Amino acid sequence: MSALKELAETARAELAEATATEALAWTAETFGDSWIVASNMQDAVLIDLAVGVKPDVDVLFLETGYHFAETIGTRDAIEVVYPRLHVIDAAAEQSVAEQEAEFGLLNRTDPSRCCHLRKVVPLQRTLANYEAWVTGLRRADGPTRADTPIVQWDERNGLVKVNPIAAWTDEEFRAYVVERGILENPLVAAGYPSIGCAPCTAKPLPGADLRSGRWAGLTKTECGLHG
Repeated sequence: MSALKELAETARAELAEATATEALAWTAETFGDSWIVASNMQDAVLIDLAVGVKPDVDVLFLETGYHFAETIGTRDAIEVVYPRLHVIDAAAEQSVAEQEAEFGLLNRTDPSRCCHLRKVVPLQRTLANYEAWVTGLRRADGPTRADTPIVQWDERNGLVKVNPIAAWTDEEFRAYVVERGILENPLVAAGYPSIGCAPCTAKPLPGADLRSGRWAGLTKTECGLHG
């Protein structure tokens, strides 16, 4: 077992009940500059927590080329609100135009391959430069994330994965946004509780799962970033 994997397994048990701040403080102390926060720019909750322990933290944004204008605007606004952080724009090897010229509209014909090319590959290429990454996964997001631990070993990417707000309920999440005046993507207020690429994101039906607007009408429920 590698030293990093052993570290992750130990921390999984020791930090099972850790608060978000405790988990992030451990991450900063353990990994120094070798960790990055992943954000889809739906809101700045995770970023706000992370800059509390490391103001110049690296933030990973997957620049797929298919984002809503509001998402790009949120990314730009976050850089203004938190001027010391570093946004790392991870892009695919092909531009949108090049990909569509070669494969057509993959987001319609083969969305899983589109996600792989424009999200998974750029993610793996970027994470190779770090020992740990921090995500905003929450157990409340849906059944596929119900068992999310605070710390885990990411076998596929070969590094430690920290999910500091995994235990937060929707109510706790909203309370943090309100109390801290956290920047949010305008699409959230417009009825989009889970925001991805524009061609693959719709408003969920009333009463439906919050992520049901992602790849609506397909069996696909995840973009592949989290296994």
